[in-house]
Amino acid sequence: MKFRPLHDRVVVKRLEEEQKTKGGIIIPDTAAEKPQTGKVVSAGPGARGEDGKLQPMGVKAGDTVLFGKWSGTEVKIDGDDLLIMKESDIMGILG
Repeated sequence: MKFRPLHDRVVVKRLEEEQKTKGGIIIPDTAAEKPQTGKVVSAGPGARGEDGKLQPMGVKAGDTVLFGKWSGTEVKIDGDDLLIMKESDIMGILG
């Protein structure tokens, strides 16, 4: 199944973070916090402003982004766990 986000929506795949502390203690999945970084899989064309003009997106597929802890809606598409969020939920582009 193909999924194309509309308006100012962005599809993000969380990046897995290391589950071990600097001291070598392994953190079990049940105690670990979900990563707040991800890679943009796809982005919509942008939102329309009050003047009716399309406002282009500031992110594009392939960007590594930082987003809020509770941002987005979790979905499963073709077996992948993804997040769908508004562009405004993204705090910035990393790298």
